[in-house]
Amino acid sequence: MSGKTDLSSFSNHWYNPGPPYKRILWYVTSQVFFQSAFPLIRVKRVLLRLFGAKTGKGLVIKPRVTIKYPWKLTIGENVWIGENVWIDNLGKVSLGNNSCISQGAMLLCGNHDFTKPSFDLMVGEIIIGEGAWVGAKAVVCPGVTLNEYAVLSVGAIATRNLEPYSI
Repeated sequence: MSGKTDLSSFSNHWYNPGPPYKRILWYVTSQVFFQSAFPLIRVKRVLLRLFGAKTGKGLVIKPRVTIKYPWKLTIGENVWIGENVWIDNLGKVSLGNNSCISQGAMLLCGNHDFTKPSFDLMVGEIIIGEGAWVGAKAVVCPGVTLNEYAVLSVGAIATRNLEPYSI
């Protein structure tokens, strides 16, 4: 570590999440259609595609799901996204075919470098492989891949890759 944190020196000028108009329009759309208690699964699929997400057939997306930037999201076929899931996709997120993100899970693509006084933003891609399962209230950290049919159990935190068929 190189000293005390000085948040006044923080800058993420290099990070480009997309045009402001698109982010504002998505925020309103998300509040109305994704944060509501209404299932509206078909409407959600259409809206995700309109905002640039790539989605396969058979997507089930439950109420109160937060997706930061759909234009950084790729979803395979027959994917389930449970209630209260938070996809904080500052970086790209890919959900493989037949994968399941259970209720309350968090996919976090961003973090901060606590070793630098400026607390620099760090962004990493998340890949959830085919048939992988992220358990309820589990957390997937930036840069992590859950390989095919891996299971991240309830309340667990993945800070490194999970091998295929591992728990």
